[in-house]
Amino acid sequence: MAEPAHENQQFDLVVLGGGTGGYVAAIRAKELGLNVAVVEELKLGGTCLHRGCIPTKAFLKSADVFDQVKSAREFGVNVGGDVSFDYGPALERSLKVVEGQYRGLLYLFDKKHKIPVFHARGRLLSPTQVEATPVGGGATFVLTTKWAIIDTGSRPRPIKGVPFDGKRVINSDHAVVLEHLPQRFIIRGGGATGVEWASIYQRYGSQVTLVGRIVPQEDREVSELLLKSFQRQKMDVIPDARPTAEDIDVRDDGVTMRIKDSRGKEKVVEADVLLVAVGRQGNIEEIGLEELGVRTKGDYIHVDEMMRTNVPGVYAIGDVNGQQLLAHTAMHQGIIAVEHICGQNPYPLDILNSPSCTYCEPEIGSVGLTEQEAIERGYEVKTGKFPMRPNAKAVIEGHTDGFTKMVADADTGQLLGLHIVGPHATELIAEGALGRLMETTAEEIAISVHPHPTVSEVIGEAAEVLLGHPIHI
Repeated sequence: MAEPAHENQQFDLVVLGGGTGGYVAAIRAKELGLNVAVVEELKLGGTCLHRGCIPTKAFLKSADVFDQVKSAREFGVNVGGDVSFDYGPALERSLKVVEGQYRGLLYLFDKKHKIPVFHARGRLLSPTQVEATPVGGGATFVLTTKWAIIDTGSRPRPIKGVPFDGKRVINSDHAVVLEHLPQRFIIRGGGATGVEWASIYQRYGSQVTLVGRIVPQEDREVSELLLKSFQRQKMDVIPDARPTAEDIDVRDDGVTMRIKDSRGKEKVVEADVLLVAVGRQGNIEEIGLEELGVRTKGDYIHVDEMMRTNVPGVYAIGDVNGQQLLAHTAMHQGIIAVEHICGQNPYPLDILNSPSCTYCEPEIGSVGLTEQEAIERGYEVKTGKFPMRPNAKAVIEGHTDGFTKMVADADTGQLLGLHIVGPHATELIAEGALGRLMETTAEEIAISVHPHPTVSEVIGEAAEVLLGHPIHI
């Protein structure tokens, strides 16, 4: 991490936290001519780089490769002998990927932009003063600034009464550095984090019991398909159970969970490890918010469309403002905040135009409103749904599980939401995000040429279905 030459400096902008939003904000500020510094307690890059997006996706890639090798014979590739999975090299590769990205980030700060990073815990003393307490010891010092951006991120939320111990009860932070692969997992929580780790461990060969509704934030049909897909993969999924601390017994040699399904039938599940993925909470404690009177809502900081808090000169971006806990959203929020500070007129970020991506198998990409959300908002909707199975590229790749669903306003045809589950969904959803931003209609998507053979054709095909003249079904 870059270390400043000296302390007690005057800055135009101090960023409290160097996660994805914070480091992007700092770089954009430097590009716009501001004298900027970052105060970071852990490592530049934050959760996404070190404990979230990047290491998790590296683990998922190892699972994908294992799947491909196991099915290689049907593609005419004879690998010979029994195929097995070795967790050690997968962990090592994940750590190398993270380290490589981290070195690249340090280059941007140290060499290219020369942005000082104080390895310290920061606290706002006033809108223009940031107290920094060095992590490695040493005297506390104060940085003065014209503006401050809070980017302190979030952390995994525990089950009340069941604390994390990093051994038998873990969260996603622990999972990315587990030295050995347990044979039996209970994963509590079916959101993006839960289903990604379930998809990793199940394909690595562990026995996984997934407890909780499957991707409840997604369109109902997407959730239903993923549930069926997981069940076909021999994963034990109990979507309707709501176990509490009283139902969980943590021992030295494992974890037991008593689960009651929707029919009232009770079962006891035993595992080596319980991975808790029931959500996250903003890191708002002990950073000076109460003393400054910064408005919070629950575990998060309240901001307006320019990322301003109620205290002049203080902004909050990324997970800590609770708008959408995604790295790419944090990046855009950081740019908005800095450009607003510099007197520009940044385009506000509509969260409905910011896509959500879940990297399980099959993948999920979504943007905008689900069908149910659109109806609840008073829209009369039309939908178009096209399956992956008729798509030639999906067949060629051997991944035909899934579909694309388009939700549009019945009167105007304007795109309200796009929901993709299947191969390359997390890449394909960018078209829907652009479509939402440009206020595109289903007809415009239908007449836009999608190259053949590609999986992207399913988006145009879904528009054709919505318009009432499907071609390939």
